[in-house]
Amino acid sequence: MGSWVEQTVSRFRGLDLQRLSIDEAFVNVSSRLQTPVWMYSLSDECHRCPYSRVQEIRRQHVLRVSTKYGVNWRFFDKDVGPYTLEASTEARVVCDLRPDMGEFGVYDVLIDDTEKCAVTTALEPVNIYLPFVVFIIILLCLIISIRGICIAKHYYRRRSEENAEEEQQASSEIPARRRLRSLDTFRGLCIVLMVFVNSGAGGYTQLEHATWNGIHFADVIFPWFLWIMGVCIPMSVKSQLVRNATKKDMLLNVLRRSITLFAIGVCLNTIWGAQLENLRIFGVLQRFGVAYFVVASLHIIFRKIGSLPPQNAIARAVYDIRLLLAEWGVMLLIVAVHLILAFGLSVPGCGRGYLGPGGMHEMLRYNHCIGGATGYIDRLILTTSHIYQHPTAVKVYGSSAFDPEGAFGCLLTIFQVFLGVQCGAILLVHSDWRSRVKRWTVWGAVLGIVGAALCEFKKEDGLIPINKNMWSLSFVLVTSGLAFILLAAMYVVVDVRAIWRGAPLVYAGMNAIAIYVGHQVFHKMLPWHWSIGAMNTHFVRLLESGWTTALWVGIAYYLYKRKLFYSV
Repeated sequence: MGSWVEQTVSRFRGLDLQRLSIDEAFVNVSSRLQTPVWMYSLSDECHRCPYSRVQEIRRQHVLRVSTKYGVNWRFFDKDVGPYTLEASTEARVVCDLRPDMGEFGVYDVLIDDTEKCAVTTALEPVNIYLPFVVFIIILLCLIISIRGICIAKHYYRRRSEENAEEEQQASSEIPARRRLRSLDTFRGLCIVLMVFVNSGAGGYTQLEHATWNGIHFADVIFPWFLWIMGVCIPMSVKSQLVRNATKKDMLLNVLRRSITLFAIGVCLNTIWGAQLENLRIFGVLQRFGVAYFVVASLHIIFRKIGSLPPQNAIARAVYDIRLLLAEWGVMLLIVAVHLILAFGLSVPGCGRGYLGPGGMHEMLRYNHCIGGATGYIDRLILTTSHIYQHPTAVKVYGSSAFDPEGAFGCLLTIFQVFLGVQCGAILLVHSDWRSRVKRWTVWGAVLGIVGAALCEFKKEDGLIPINKNMWSLSFVLVTSGLAFILLAAMYVVVDVRAIWRGAPLVYAGMNAIAIYVGHQVFHKMLPWHWSIGAMNTHFVRLLESGWTTALWVGIAYYLYKRKLFYSV
C-alpha cells in the first residue's frame, strides 16, 4: 500500500486493495431476497440531511465506501428517488444498519430472507493513528538531534557578549520598546502550521477545516494570524509617532500596504491560470489587506499624540481600554451591522436568519441558500463567478459556491484584528510582565466563555454556531480568546523565563509573508512537493507534508542568518 506503517495485503478475496485511497474500505453487500433492494446512506457529518441513494442491490454488489465519518445505511424495497425527503413513503424500509468501519477494511453486509441485516468484518482495518505517532517520533528525533548538534557546537565556541545578554533571565519589567520574540514565535507557529495544513497534513480529517459548523485544528490558524497583525499595530504606530511621522504619511503607508496585500492575493488566485470571467476576487491576503486598512487607519486617526498614562492606580489599570474607547465604539457598530444583516436581511427564497450550508441541509429546503445572508451579500457584490467554487461543504452537503474569505465576512475579521490591537495596547501600557500576563489571561478566558455561550456550548443548533466559513461572532471570540492565552504562555516561556528561544518557529515568524507567498507559488513543484505511487496512505502523505514544511523552515532560517527580512 506504499507504507510499511499501514501495511496490508494487496489483494483479498479478489479485491484489489491498492485501489483504495485513505479513509476508504470495501463493502460486499449480499441479498437473499427475491426482489432487489435500494441502499441509501446518511453521513454523521451531514446535519439534518436526508438519506442519499447509493446503489440498487440485486443479489450481490461490491462497493467502495468512505470511512471518513460515521454513517447509517437504510435499505428500501423500492427506489424512492435521489433522497428520502418524506417521513412517510410508499416504499418500505427493509432494514437499517450502522456499520463500524475503518480504513482499508473489507466488510460483508448480508440481508437474509427474513429481512434482517448484519454486517461482519472480513478483513480488519488498519490503525490510522499509528502513522501519526511514528511521524511525531521521527520529528522529535530530528529536533533532538539538531539540538544536540547545536549544543555541541556551542560547547566548543565561546559565547559572545551579545548572546550572554540575550539569554540572561528577564527581570520583572521588560521594556515595551524591546521586540517580543514570543510574538514572532507565535507568528512563526501560525505560518508553519499553515504550510503543513495546506500541504495536506497527512490527509487526517481532524487536521482539515471543519465541514461547516464546529472548529478543527486548521480553523484556528488564519484567525490567529490576523489577530497577531492587530497586536503589532499599536507598536508600529507608536514607533512612527516617535520618529515624528505625520498621520497623513502613516495613513498613506497603510493604504499602500493594504493595496499591495490585496494585489498579491489576487495574483495568487491566478496560479492555475487567469480566466478573468471567473477570477476569484477575495482570498486570504485580500482579507488581510481589508482588515489592516480599516483597523490601522482607525488606530492612527484616534491615537492621541503625546498622551500620558494616568498616575491613579485604578485609572491606570483600565487605561489600555480607555485608550481605545473611540475605536471600541466603531467596532461595536461594525459587529451590530453584521448581526443585523446576518439575522435580519430577508434573502430571496431563504428567509431570514439561515446560517446553514444549503444543499441537503434541512432536507433540501435551503438548497441554494449556503451561508444565508453572508453568501447572498457576497454573490450580490462579487457575483457567483468570482467567489470560491469549492467550499468545504460541497462534498458532504452538495452545496453551491461560497467564499470563506468573501466580502461580508470582512466585517467580523476587522473586529478580530482589533481584538489583537487591544492586546497590543496592554503591551504598551503595562510594563510589568505579570500585569500583561494577567490581563491577557483574563481577556482570553472572557472571550472564550462568551464565544462558547453564543454557540450554546455545542456544535450545531446554537444561537450563533462557531463557523469559520462565515467567520461568525462566536468563532471570532473563541479563536481570539485562544490567541490571548497562547501568547501569554509563549511570552512567559520565551521572553520572561527564556526557557525556550522560539527556534525554529521564530525564524519563520520574521519572514511570514515570504514563506506564505513562496509556498503558494511553488505548490506542487520540486523540491517542495513530490508524490510517489498512489500516495494512498496517511504515512506517506505525512512524510510529504512534513518535508515541505521542514524545507520552508530551513529557508526561513537561511533568510534569518543572511539578515534578509521581507514585508509589504
